[in-house]
Amino acid sequence: MLLEMNGISKRFGPVPALSDVSFTVSKGTVHALVGENGAGKSTLMKILAGVHLPDSGTITIDGKSQSFVKPSDALKAGISMIYQELDLAEDLSVAENFLLGEEPRGKWPFTISYREMVRITETFAASYGFEIEPNAIVCDLSTGDCQIIEILKALYRKSRIIVMDEPTSSLCEDESVKLMEIIRRLRDQGISIVYISHRLEEILNIADNVTVLRDGRVIHSEAMQNLDIPRIVHYMVGRELNDFYPRRNVETGKEFIRVENLCGDGFEEVSFDIKCGEVVGMAGLIGAGRTQIGQCLFGVRAKKDGKIIIDDNEVEIKSPHDAIKYGMAFLTEDRKRTGLCLNLPCIWNVTLPSLKQLGMEFVLNRNKELEAADVFAKRLNISWLDPQALANSLSGGNQQKLLIARWLVAESRFLIFDEPTRGIDVGAKKEIYGLINELAGQGRSILIISSELPELFGVADRILVMRRGRLVGNLVTNCTNPNKVMHLAAVEE
Repeated sequence: MLLEMNGISKRFGPVPALSDVSFTVSKGTVHALVGENGAGKSTLMKILAGVHLPDSGTITIDGKSQSFVKPSDALKAGISMIYQELDLAEDLSVAENFLLGEEPRGKWPFTISYREMVRITETFAASYGFEIEPNAIVCDLSTGDCQIIEILKALYRKSRIIVMDEPTSSLCEDESVKLMEIIRRLRDQGISIVYISHRLEEILNIADNVTVLRDGRVIHSEAMQNLDIPRIVHYMVGRELNDFYPRRNVETGKEFIRVENLCGDGFEEVSFDIKCGEVVGMAGLIGAGRTQIGQCLFGVRAKKDGKIIIDDNEVEIKSPHDAIKYGMAFLTEDRKRTGLCLNLPCIWNVTLPSLKQLGMEFVLNRNKELEAADVFAKRLNISWLDPQALANSLSGGNQQKLLIARWLVAESRFLIFDEPTRGIDVGAKKEIYGLINELAGQGRSILIISSELPELFGVADRILVMRRGRLVGNLVTNCTNPNKVMHLAAVEE
């Protein structure tokens, strides 16, 4: 056995994160680690990666007992971890991030060769079928591009055990397929992969073994060939999940928003409309311009040309403040980088854009804040120890609900969801799908930007298809299929 973790326990204050967990990984296998948000998956792997010290338990690699006090100890032992929340230096180039700490020497003492860094980065990426620009600055890249860089960094360091935490959460279909091919190639080379994902279809296709955590304990561990998705879900949540996608009884009202020939950075001449009570999905590959459109509508990006018409009146949206004034909301695809104020209390994150309408434009009223937060925390089933707890103390699913609560307090009429279920578990996904259906039933207009076609087909009435910055399809969900959508998104005609 390559890796053995026995009797691992960990508490954060009074809260037990892991209780007597044992986890083993064989050489040259893909071992899936699954569970709902907060089940303890990331904590267990951070102990393996030297980020956290266990309160008790042992780690053995190749029969030798190990103690990882810091991440560099784990790296020396051949363990790399690719985190779901990416850990790149945003002001540096791709090449500088890729070879950080391993920079090639220059001709003169105490210098490095940037030209050689570019060459190594470009050559290594190409060897795995990825095309990246070594000179690009990381802050200018998409989340999907950043994810690829993290994966390539781990591969370059030739680790024996690679932990991948939601590695495809920001990748398009083609890039996900490439990653699966890479993982199979690594497995054939004797490298072991610990694969954490909420996309159970991926696990079904790639994993040799599955271990399920729930509430910090191992619930089940078995070879993948003996399992199926319903059984895995049952072990994860302790109950059956019937009717995963809510039934849609479409009763749309008048048109709420219409865009005409909208142009901006990353897209041009885009036109569509959304009615009150309608859920519209937006599909496309990474780089198609989907997120840029959402950001433009919300005033994060400036429009270059075109019209935005709300309630039959043309409006100018130059900032998020303007968008909020017109009843709009935007749930960013990266809740930790551009959504939440992680080091502020949950309650402040909820009320932040609504202070004026709550009567707190100049002076905060703690009781009003608590009342507003409590109502929507119960409505969305947000699990927090205290509304004053910091936002970064919540699981991914609860952080996403926190963002939704923010816009429910603001009474937003048009909600843009960018990758609304990225990195959250199946139970939380079902709750969010139900909430989207409920909001539409109240007459709110919803635009969902998603890389998961089953999600769009499960919740949307229509699907807009983007390709290379242009709208190439406006399809009624019941009258099309995923193959048609993918063809429009990927094939030049």
